[in-house]
Amino acid sequence: METAEPTLAELIMRATDRDLTPGEIADVNHYNKGADRHLGTRYTRIGPTGVRARLKVGPEHLQPFGLVNGGVFALLAESTGSIMAIIAAKAVAVGVNNNTDFLRSVTSGVIEVEAVPVHVGGTTQVVDITMKNNGQVVAKSRLRTLCLRS
Repeated sequence: METAEPTLAELIMRATDRDLTPGEIADVNHYNKGADRHLGTRYTRIGPTGVRARLKVGPEHLQPFGLVNGGVFALLAESTGSIMAIIAAKAVAVGVNNNTDFLRSVTSGVIEVEAVPVHVGGTTQVVDITMKNNGQVVAKSRLRTLCLRS
């Protein structure tokens, strides 16, 4: 009997108890077809204590003056923070507030993202997201999510 491929949601929920394996993370990157795919986000770690991702900056991420558009940072925060909140809550969580501060300009290279839980409640979660380029913090976000339990 063949085993069905896990869904993206099933893969993410595996991270409530342990870090995903490199193969599972590759599957998350493969099956994640929404904004992350369009942006070029690649997850590198997904686990109960943190989510990490990276984005190679290209011309499609820049605003007219050659800097990474602030919306890119907000989207990176929303994506990584939401996955972290889902893992922490062990349920579907949706963003209700994304506060992103832009600290340094980025024109090229790779943006490294790390999301860690700050507060895990029954109804809401708070996740801190740090984004770096060349080892320097370039943006910080705080994402508050609402848990959707059935």
